[in-house]
Amino acid sequence: MIFDLIIKGGWVIDGSGAPPYRADVGLLESMIAEVGRLDGAEAARVLDASGRYVVPGFIDAHVHGDLMLLADPIHLPALRQGVTTYLIGQDGSSFAPASPATLDYMRRYTAGFNGNPPGLSYDWRSIDDYLARFDRSTAINVAYLIPNGNIRMEVMGLDPRPATDDELAAMQKLVRAGMDAGAIGLSTGLDYIPSLYADVREIAGLCAAIVRENGVYVTHMRGYGPRAPVGMREVHDIAQATDVPAHISHYNGPADLLLPLIDEGRALGLDLTFDTYPYLAGSTILGMVALPAWVQQGGIEATVERLRDPAIRARLRSEWFAAPTPYPLQTITIAMVANPDWRWAEGQTVTAAAEQARIEPGDFVCEILGASGMAVGIVGFRQGDRTESDIRAILRHPAHMAGSDGIFCGGFPHPRGWGAFARYLGYHTRQLGDYSWPEAVTHLAAHAARRFRLTDRGLIRSGFVADIAVFDPATVTDRSSYAAGRTLAEGVDHVLVNGTLVLENGEPTGATPGRALRRG
Repeated sequence: MIFDLIIKGGWVIDGSGAPPYRADVGLLESMIAEVGRLDGAEAARVLDASGRYVVPGFIDAHVHGDLMLLADPIHLPALRQGVTTYLIGQDGSSFAPASPATLDYMRRYTAGFNGNPPGLSYDWRSIDDYLARFDRSTAINVAYLIPNGNIRMEVMGLDPRPATDDELAAMQKLVRAGMDAGAIGLSTGLDYIPSLYADVREIAGLCAAIVRENGVYVTHMRGYGPRAPVGMREVHDIAQATDVPAHISHYNGPADLLLPLIDEGRALGLDLTFDTYPYLAGSTILGMVALPAWVQQGGIEATVERLRDPAIRARLRSEWFAAPTPYPLQTITIAMVANPDWRWAEGQTVTAAAEQARIEPGDFVCEILGASGMAVGIVGFRQGDRTESDIRAILRHPAHMAGSDGIFCGGFPHPRGWGAFARYLGYHTRQLGDYSWPEAVTHLAAHAARRFRLTDRGLIRSGFVADIAVFDPATVTDRSSYAAGRTLAEGVDHVLVNGTLVLENGEPTGATPGRALRRG
């Protein structure tokens, strides 16, 4: 047989949990044609993988690449970690389906974590048209979750009340259309507007619309840390009512609190999984962690107007900022600011920047959010939220898979977008031994492929699509830090997506073979 490409002489870790074995991998077009000793085979191209592990391309189960991947289609943060697929549409807040009003709101409201890059043609409306933007236009694949915030806004705007029966029926129709367009499930972000206005009845109704199509319910719960039992109880109720497979996003916190909640649900027969990233700090938008929900009702303009009202500012000082905010202001670092006049604050804590501005920290929050139209991203620590031991216990759970929660905008982004997968490999596997190498590959690739029914990916096996990474187990490591979040990982030599080399000897080839992985 004559192959298009042979990856020769490497140690294959196939994703099944089996130990590494010496084998060559022969490719024909976009597929893995044969795995074994191919000494007599011919190929148009041969890659030497001696001393390297050959693994299925990693799947990022939670990441904010919805717009930034279109703006940066080669996307080295992913390639240099061996990531070949992003699951986008996270946290109930994305960009399809979207009328012009919904698209404008989501671009501005989520700019602190999704970015709002100029130069893109924001002229899609449907999920089908949005997904078409990724086909053979990006270096990596995407799969899409229908965001409940978009669905709600299309039917109810930003109204903070429960949905009527007619409104719920209209939302279910939009969800079914999204599944028909190839989405793999539904997401909620129950700390974000308008996603947070959805109650259990509404979410269960939307989940009922995806169950028949084998969709997965993915949720940023209504409560983490000490409130995780509240959030998980809601997840349990929805899963029990609809029999939907449920997946918890960025499930970080005290392991002795969080893991029993997963085990309890699985003992009840619920199909529960989760993703997490291996860092102590979180990252989100400033408004979510530093302002009360009532100030943000009605949208961005209404919020900014309130922040400029002296009476409301006085009320915030006396009622809100007088007590600790959800993330303490002294531990919040400004990661991204939309207004260039305020970008001097990036990289500083809120309290340090407020001191430089010679105003109180609470007033600084109001000023910078007002000046930037709420488009401010942060990195934040909460004391007691989680420890290194918690992370190590959580990542070893059998229901776990890797998700970077990567954010690719701002001057001082969280390092996880550039380092989470490499950190799992270099730090948690090679250095600490939290995983064996086969276990690491399963958690970083095969678990997500199985969970989200990407049935032809996640394994090195004949007949599977050739999404493949080749890395050096002795050198693979993360280099990004809180002070330098944009530093690329090291140790991944080659990456193939749909059988095409997109990273060769650590350098991008410029190829864009990525596809929208539509359900079915």
